Amino acid sequence: MFETKQTRSKVNKLASAGKSPGKLRNDQALLLVSASEGDSNMLYAAGFFVPDPFIFFQHKQTKYVVMSDLEIDRAKKQARADRVLSLSLYQRKLRRQGKPAAMIDILDLLFRERGIRSLIVPANFSALLADQLRAKGFSVQIKRDPFFAARETKDSAEVKHITESLRVATLGLEAGIRALKRTKIKRDGYLYLHGSRLTSEMLKTFVNTTIMAQGWVPSHTIISSGNQCVDPHHEGTGPIKAHTSIIFDIFPRSQKTGYFGDLSRTVVRGHASERLKEIYATVQAGQKIGFDQIRDGIDGKEIHQKILALFEARGFHTGRINGRMQGFFHGTGHGLGLDIHEPPRIAPVEATLRTGHVVTVEPGLYYLGVGGVRLEDVVVVTSKGNRNLTDCPQFLEI
Repeated sequence: MFETKQTRSKVNKLASAGKSPGKLRNDQALLLVSASEGDSNMLYAAGFFVPDPFIFFQHKQTKYVVMSDLEIDRAKKQARADRVLSLSLYQRKLRRQGKPAAMIDILDLLFRERGIRSLIVPANFSALLADQLRAKGFSVQIKRDPFFAARETKDSAEVKHITESLRVATLGLEAGIRALKRTKIKRDGYLYLHGSRLTSEMLKTFVNTTIMAQGWVPSHTIISSGNQCVDPHHEGTGPIKAHTSIIFDIFPRSQKTGYFGDLSRTVVRGHASERLKEIYATVQAGQKIGFDQIRDGIDGKEIHQKILALFEARGFHTGRINGRMQGFFHGTGHGLGLDIHEPPRIAPVEATLRTGHVVTVEPGLYYLGVGGVRLEDVVVVTSKGNRNLTDCPQFLEI
């Protein structure tokens, strides 16, 4: 989907606007307060899914999680933390002192016990809690993403997790293709399955149930057709016609590891027009530029501009046509991991690719009256080039 991370030493690295601020002082700590179920930074830090907010902090290279009685035993087995502290123990300490036991009071006690006076928190940290900490005398520094610089570079285990999610995305795509192959083309120009018009919703059911059966979660799977494709984030709805473009964009997330896959293919049930065939071949050529150019040290902006130049040279212009953006008007790629969109980007902005980055390569072309084409694979950047993690063929007509 286009864009408009076991304890590891790398997790100790920080970045501020992409640069490390250096070693933390003895009175300084990293702090996150959130639910890892919905916060990828917390999932990366703590290493396990928790549906309710909890405390993670790192002080003097020691990682702590503070857990409720409900989660503490699971945390002792699963959390990537050096110490698991009891929330209820700290609540009792405060009550014995005749003090309230709200989140701010627990944090105040935790940090005063350890001589912590300065905190570094992520950009999505609660503004209310930040104000409360400052009112208690703590320095609170907001750090923009990437909060953990190491998240940008994937190790072998992370690459394996992403590859597994790509495998599941491919299974979902194959289920959708099998359903398309079973359809009949009738005189009204629509596709029929078991006597009923095939819809985007029906195709998504085939794809999504296949993904869920593998233990992955599909979210907002895109299966759009015809002019719907010209709005690249259109999830697709209604009956599907024969002889028109159908874009599949599938991005399942593992319920075990949290890592995403991301896969796009464009097909036609029936016969593609000559113009659509030309667009498809041009998008393939654009993607090949990405495969040929992606390597350690290259600027993603340079790759994006080369693909745009190819499209323009072949007569496929980008811009506002008849009041609608048409052509190639999204990025070439984005980082992939615990979020569907992560740094770095391959887009009109400067971003240096480094060994270990995992990025999508997904150029596209979209025109009203013709349809749209998007092809997306995922590669890991290496010192000499890149390695495609996607094992899925490309074909237009079925």
